[in-house]
Amino acid sequence: METTGFTLPRTFTVFAVLSGIVVTVLGLRELAWLITPAVFALVIVILVHPVHTSLVRRGVPAIVALIALMLSIFGVLLGLVAIIVYAIARLATVLPRYFDEAAASTRELSEFLATLGVGPEQIREIVRNIDLPVVAGWLTAHIPSLVGVAASLVLVYSLMLFVGIESAQISGRAAALQEDHPRLAGALAGFVANTRRYVAITGVFAIIVGTLDTAFLLILGIPLPFLWGLLAAVCNFIPYVGFLVGLVPPALLALLTQGWQSMVLVIVVYTILNSIVTTYVPAKVVGDAVGMSMSVTVASVAFWSWVLGPVGAVLAIPLSLLVKAIFIDSVRSARWLAGFVDAGPRRRRPSAEGAVRPPPGNRA
Repeated sequence: METTGFTLPRTFTVFAVLSGIVVTVLGLRELAWLITPAVFALVIVILVHPVHTSLVRRGVPAIVALIALMLSIFGVLLGLVAIIVYAIARLATVLPRYFDEAAASTRELSEFLATLGVGPEQIREIVRNIDLPVVAGWLTAHIPSLVGVAASLVLVYSLMLFVGIESAQISGRAAALQEDHPRLAGALAGFVANTRRYVAITGVFAIIVGTLDTAFLLILGIPLPFLWGLLAAVCNFIPYVGFLVGLVPPALLALLTQGWQSMVLVIVVYTILNSIVTTYVPAKVVGDAVGMSMSVTVASVAFWSWVLGPVGAVLAIPLSLLVKAIFIDSVRSARWLAGFVDAGPRRRRPSAEGAVRPPPGNRA
């Protein structure tokens, strides 16, 4: 009996695929509260997993290597949180020393506003809202809240430590995957390597911008320049809000110790350094290092920020690398999409039919 195949129209197929993508993206937005910590934990485990591998290779017992891996995960999280909390607490203790300078700056501001035609009532209202003791009190009062939030984050990400525990068995599972699906195994191995490369490059640029900020603050004579440089380096891993957190303390101290001109200079220099060192240059360097074009790198940051929120900007490159590994690199029929994603033109492997064979008698 002869059977006739039924082929769906191409338009319907395209519509179905696009609809599936839209539904998936909207679902990711709704599950951002779960996906974000999971991916964050995965990236941290990928970053510190060489500690476990190195210890096992040196003959350390597996349980000791696993404990070292878990302590490394805790260390990364607690280190980042501790630096930010300490910097804010230090700022709250330093501000009361500059009450007199704040009063002088307030008088100068009042006189300047008066020359612009602002009435006394409006000036008093503005001055009352920028009272320095109120600012210091607000910072001090919110330190416990920040510590509570940090503890909650550590607890949430601690629940994801199973990723670290499971990673102890990754060698055997990778071997099985390599045997059953070699293309997928190779793509995932590339994802892990590129994720580590991305974090390393981001860390290098964070150190560069922190060093430059420290040198600038030293030249300008701002108090605690090394602390604010360290804070700027750490905040480089926090999109949008991180830049403001790293900018406010030195800008505020510049205003209190040297006047508004110094504060404006700090804001301008910080903005320029952040734009050049942590935005424009890394977009090109990171793209070349991980094998994605600059336009795709920038677009992925915007896309994942919209899907997962501000933290999505930090996870944008690893998430894009994971999607690329699963749906492009590991699927032979989808490799044509790599031409739109990869940083450079993909080298075509010569096929058996197309390979140029040496003539008989000339073989080495």
